[in-house]
Amino acid sequence: MAKLSLINREKKRETLVAKFAAKRAALVAIVDDQSKSEEERYEARLKLQQLPRNANPTRLRNRCQLTGRPRGTFRQFGLGRSKLRDAAMNGEIPGLVKASW
Repeated sequence: MAKLSLINREKKRETLVAKFAAKRAALVAIVDDQSKSEEERYEARLKLQQLPRNANPTRLRNRCQLTGRPRGTFRQFGLGRSKLRDAAMNGEIPGLVKASW
């Protein structure tokens, strides 16, 4: 089980990313638009830098929904590898069967 503080920090980052997503997308669009003047693009870059660091989606980390484990998580299920295996063996995930050949 991951520390509760780390799990809460990740949830806080998710809310920040959602809060600033529209603003960040608008600023990035201005920065990437070649038809805008250099001054406008420069101002957009400065405003982008003023946003909180944790509002950047690249700072998010996928974690297991049950344990909070940061590594070995499967996006499709939202579970860590060990909890995914346990759930699959118990038949709790429909359509997922143990491979045998």
